[in-house]
Amino acid sequence: MDFELSSVAEEYRKRLLEFMDELVYPNEQTAVEQIAESGNPHHHPEVVEDLKQAARGRGLWNLFLPHETKWTKGLSNLDYAPLAEITGRSPIAPEALNCSAPDTGNMEILTMFGTSEQQEEWLYPLLEGEIRSCFAMTEPAVASSDATNITTSIRTDGDDYVIDGRKWWISGASDERCRISIVMGKTDPSAPPHLQQSMVLVPMDTPGVRVVRNLTVFGYASQEGHCEIELDSVRVPRRNLLGEEGGGFAIAQARLGPGRIHHCMRAIGAAERALEIMCRRVLDRRAFGGPLADQGVVQQWIAESRLEIDQARWYVLATADAMDRHGNKAARTEIAGIKVLAPNVALRVVDRAIQACGGAGVGPDLPLARMYASLRTLRIADGPDEVHRRTVARRELRKYS
Repeated sequence: MDFELSSVAEEYRKRLLEFMDELVYPNEQTAVEQIAESGNPHHHPEVVEDLKQAARGRGLWNLFLPHETKWTKGLSNLDYAPLAEITGRSPIAPEALNCSAPDTGNMEILTMFGTSEQQEEWLYPLLEGEIRSCFAMTEPAVASSDATNITTSIRTDGDDYVIDGRKWWISGASDERCRISIVMGKTDPSAPPHLQQSMVLVPMDTPGVRVVRNLTVFGYASQEGHCEIELDSVRVPRRNLLGEEGGGFAIAQARLGPGRIHHCMRAIGAAERALEIMCRRVLDRRAFGGPLADQGVVQQWIAESRLEIDQARWYVLATADAMDRHGNKAARTEIAGIKVLAPNVALRVVDRAIQACGGAGVGPDLPLARMYASLRTLRIADGPDEVHRRTVARRELRKYS
């Protein structure tokens, strides 16, 4: 396999690295301060809007979408992988490029399954970065790692759907710019398990939609929020159906495959930044008569981190290549594999960096503690490790049955 960057990816990588050094890293603290000054943990910091305009001016916009449109370049997964990794080094970089979840996944399925009317109303404003969105699948009352368990009801009433249910861990729903939710629920409980669910577009200002609370992650409140949402007799037109009735499970799989690889790419970027922080710290700090970098255990941490990051990166690149060559469905085993490997590798690297930095590692002056909280959550988000290991094991066993 040849994973050398294409000329297109290399050009984007060069421009993106310059953008990160010149504008993103210097403004990370500004974003934190603007949120704090507003008194609202979900305030959209003004500096991010400035970064978005700068990114558009440099042609660094909507890089994630493999479908070429007037808003996008149509990069392959393999071309996008090193770019997503770079954005994973900063919490504000993905949105600056309009490449942040959950919008990326929502834009992908609106591109693939949305009607021209739905695209005009919701996809194009998302591609322009004018609004945000959320994806409402997970529920508090059931084990949502098995999507067939979902209990939210979507029933037909004349020309409308009426939706009742409760969702949680709905990323993006606290953001003041979140205008649309893609809700997954059951339209036909009597159908075969994988044909019971449908997806419906629900504007967030629809009567009956209520954000019950924001859920913190290890005590951290993210800017976009992770919310519990109540849907009480929510009425929307049947034209808001995404795709076809009974197609919700298939759409979810189409959405989550690319989303998982994007998460893994960004996780590797976070691991790289953690390793960089660790190396700079141990070269700068002295203990027991010399730099911490002279300690054998510290060198072992650094070596293990370098080896694990490189292994994870190659696995992600191989998966991206398989998706480009054979399609997302054919690469299902590889996608499941990297979803286990990349977050766990990144977690180990961040944990070593925290240990090397001592008290500073768990404090607010370095990004490591927040990185750890986010990456630990990623072992659950988009399917827990155990579900993906099960997928890999079943595919392996098929070779011998």
